[in-house]
Amino acid sequence: MSVFFHEQLYRSNAVMTKLKNYPVTICGAGALGANIAENLARSGFDKLTVIDCDRIEERNLSTQPYYRSDVGAFKAKILANNLYRAIGTKVDAKTKELTPANTTQLLKDSQLIVDVFDNSVARQAVKDYADQLSIPCLHAGLSADYAEVIWNDVYRVPSEVNDDVCDYPLARNLVMLTVAVACEAIVSFITTAEQRNSSITQKDLTIQSLFL
Repeated sequence: MSVFFHEQLYRSNAVMTKLKNYPVTICGAGALGANIAENLARSGFDKLTVIDCDRIEERNLSTQPYYRSDVGAFKAKILANNLYRAIGTKVDAKTKELTPANTTQLLKDSQLIVDVFDNSVARQAVKDYADQLSIPCLHAGLSADYAEVIWNDVYRVPSEVNDDVCDYPLARNLVMLTVAVACEAIVSFITTAEQRNSSITQKDLTIQSLFL
């Protein structure tokens, strides 16, 4: 029986073939990036690249799919190892910091980019690269009890004021809601070419379409 038996019954064989062969690059392996990568892999995606130079810290364990024994290791490497052990998916893990100078090197084989970086410099570099090469790019981010999932054409990089803040309030439920919305937006784009923009709020568990 296929690892993706239930997903295949829901999506159809034709859709699963598309997902399996569609290259996706995920920029960031933190709360959003690691869970998005895991969700896509468990949904049948087989050509995933994850870019992240950060190492796992103990405070990551409540919102990110890592273990206490992983603390100190590279997020991207551990994520790739875990997904291979779990379902046999081979993730291309790149433990380099993405900068405006190396976007071509790190993103050159991308057919779709998912930006979930935690700083504006890297987000801007991803957005600029996607704009220049007309590559579909989905940006996802969250703050307190609010999150957004927005495609590149209408995305605006946030201010640098709050970059790299590691002690912000964050609920796991908001993370998982955002991951689900982002992953479904990716599947919808691949299968229908529709680009769905959404906002998510934690307190009322509401997902709304954004028309920007």
